[in-house]
Amino acid sequence: MKQTYYSNGKLLLTSEYLVLDGAKALALPTKFGQDLTVEDGANQEIQWTSFDFDHKIWFESTFSFQDIKEKIFLENQPEKNTLIKILHEAFLLHPNYLNNSDGYHVETQLGFPRKWGLGTSSTLINNIAQWLQIDAFTLLKNSFGGSGYDIACAQNDTAILYRLHDGQPKIEKISFEPQCVSNLYFVYLNQKQSSKSAIASYYAKSNPVEQLVPYFDSITDDILQKNDFVNLSLLLKKHETKMSEVLSLPAIQDQLFSDFNGTIKSLGAWGGDFVLVIAAENPTAYFKEKGYETILPYAEMIL
Repeated sequence: MKQTYYSNGKLLLTSEYLVLDGAKALALPTKFGQDLTVEDGANQEIQWTSFDFDHKIWFESTFSFQDIKEKIFLENQPEKNTLIKILHEAFLLHPNYLNNSDGYHVETQLGFPRKWGLGTSSTLINNIAQWLQIDAFTLLKNSFGGSGYDIACAQNDTAILYRLHDGQPKIEKISFEPQCVSNLYFVYLNQKQSSKSAIASYYAKSNPVEQLVPYFDSITDDILQKNDFVNLSLLLKKHETKMSEVLSLPAIQDQLFSDFNGTIKSLGAWGGDFVLVIAAENPTAYFKEKGYETILPYAEMIL
């Protein structure tokens, strides 16, 4: 019997990095996500095929149940080893999916280019958790780590406020419709950023979290209340300036777009993936002239 599962992609508008330490984050599920389809198989193995957004195969392999159970990693096969790790942790949470099965055929289908960084891993983990009826936050914690906001986005179809309290996710569904939505755009920076390495860099800074969390909580609250063009521009700039100090990194606008007439804010891991742009006029020509071809209006990206 064929079963299909779906999860939304994600973007983190506020409190990147600080969400790991309990800050309140405004997170946005995207219109782009990932499907996972499961059918019965044989031979005590999983035949796995992953398709990119253009329906071309980007990963294909076969996993024996025994390799998954014993978490057998293979040299120079990082994609396969990543999947073995996830499937092994899933086995520890739900052993019967391997113990009581002959095999599986699994296909995944991305609705966005893999390089975009909208949650290739988080949508996969949430889909596997749906399939096996296990807790997706636990599966994430045991395999990849991270705050879990991306799992919350995978599971919700509205904007959310997300925070960790005593290590547990707290999710509040909200309505977030910026007054200046027609002035908002997402621009892809032509490179994918590793969340894991970015998190490691953040923790290496040894920041005074007890002071920073209230600061970013306040910005998140203000953005919910004051999201007209002028106020949202000021708040995004305030957020970006402070985060630049926290990370000891230049803001992306200062680094790459100092001549831009508008405001640019990094989203999620700094240095890659998408940025949020707020501009009085359509900025497509500006970014394309600089070699950035992927510019999406807010309404085309966000659910």
